[in-house]
Amino acid sequence: MIRILTDKDASSLIERKTQRLEEAERIVAPILAGVRDRGDAALLEYARKFDRFEGASVQIDVRGSLQPAFARAVETAANNIREYAQAQLPREWFTDFPDGRRLGQIVRPLDAMGAYVPAGRYPLPSTLLMTVIPAQVAGVATTCVACPNPSAEIMGIAQWLGVTHMFRMGGAQAIAALAYGTETVPKVDRIVGPGNIYVPAAKKLIAGETGIDFVAGPTEIVIIAADGDPRWIAADLLAQAEHDVDASAILLTTSRKLAQAVAIEVARQLETLPTAGVARRSIEGNGAIVVLDSLEQAVEISNALAPEHLALHDGSLLARIRHAGAVFVGPSSPECAGDYASGPNHVLPTSGAARLRGGLSAADFVKVIAVQELSREGLSKLTSAITALARAEGLEAHARSAEVRRE
Repeated sequence: MIRILTDKDASSLIERKTQRLEEAERIVAPILAGVRDRGDAALLEYARKFDRFEGASVQIDVRGSLQPAFARAVETAANNIREYAQAQLPREWFTDFPDGRRLGQIVRPLDAMGAYVPAGRYPLPSTLLMTVIPAQVAGVATTCVACPNPSAEIMGIAQWLGVTHMFRMGGAQAIAALAYGTETVPKVDRIVGPGNIYVPAAKKLIAGETGIDFVAGPTEIVIIAADGDPRWIAADLLAQAEHDVDASAILLTTSRKLAQAVAIEVARQLETLPTAGVARRSIEGNGAIVVLDSLEQAVEISNALAPEHLALHDGSLLARIRHAGAVFVGPSSPECAGDYASGPNHVLPTSGAARLRGGLSAADFVKVIAVQELSREGLSKLTSAITALARAEGLEAHARSAEVRRE
């Protein structure tokens, strides 16, 4: 069912299968151009073609309600997400230096953001929380949500959060509408959130028009454990595998006994898992258990993979981790906690992008603007350095701009 490999086979994991975007880019390019050039008319055409949309406008009223038990769960998750997002925000500061320089930074929110919330095989109301709350914490005034088929839970959360604009649109046409703006859809400053292959392909192509979070591929988890409960580990592997047939779930361990027990548990739990049709294909195609000589090897492989999710059953390994989208420390910290309710964001880099950045945060929705104020004495002390550097670059007006203030 799930492969058990040795360290000699581990290199095949590092040479991961990456989701190629070239074909998807060719498909979405004319869609982007159509929405850019024809606005709502093209958007409606594509919505009817791809989303089975039958209305006159993709804009929908932000109305909905939540069942009491679900509302309590949403409130718990939202409070934790908001609390964590607030801690992520960069702070304004100013410092007066004795040489006459007053330096600092101000923090200003983006004007508008767009959140893409999938609603295909699995509608994801949690993604609405993870994308909109950090933007609200940052102070973004206009929050736009695109969802091809919003569930009652998604609509209820949108109402509860106070989302300003809701649109029934999906795929590349939704990304184009948010990036370029149409008669109905506001142009936004940053588009965030996961989606099928056409969504990241579209985000990649419009990245010069507006900000994006990152170009995401299939979801993935790496678990490093020398020991532990095989039932827990198997459940964590399957929780990732059920997302998508291309999802990747990998256990790195020093115990062959644990490897064999987890493999047995994976097969056993699949027998009763409602999503086994997806999870089994994911486990067979992309899952693996690797038996290694040391945890140092496991850390080395994990850093090479730069996984979206990394679970460390031994917290002492955290200091050696260089690349991961999010880290879950200890056996009582399953990845599903981060997916929903613990606070950190679940919109995370995949396919090795964790080498470059972490997950979505409130800081993605603000601009940090440098501020400088020089006294006459402060400028005077810098003038010789300014003019020397300016003239070395052949920029005489730059040099004179400083010198004229000294005359």
